[in-house]
Amino acid sequence: MKIVSKSAWAAAIALSFFSVGAMAQTTATTKKENSQQTRMATCNADAKTKSLQGDARKSFMKSCLSGNATGKDGKPLSSSQQRMADCNRDAKTKSLTGDARKTFMSSCLKKS
Repeated sequence: MKIVSKSAWAAAIALSFFSVGAMAQTTATTKKENSQQTRMATCNADAKTKSLQGDARKSFMKSCLSGNATGKDGKPLSSSQQRMADCNRDAKTKSLTGDARKTFMSSCLKKS
């Protein structure tokens, strides 16, 4: 049986800690990217639905991606209106319908 030195064990343990830290950071980055990717996909879909082009599309996308939504009158949405818009967007992105959508919307709107 081969005897491994203490320094080799210490190096192996240190390497395992660094690996776990790197994996955690990668997972956090992936979640953040997925969130941004989801927002981009949703905003693109909304712009397409509204048939926006040119400067109107640019303005809409900038507002949508920054989260500064406005109503039909151009005024900023209230917090409850914003929450409803966000929940609707999430339900649409998840392609929810019927009871699944009702359940999702109910729980989404209750979150503060």
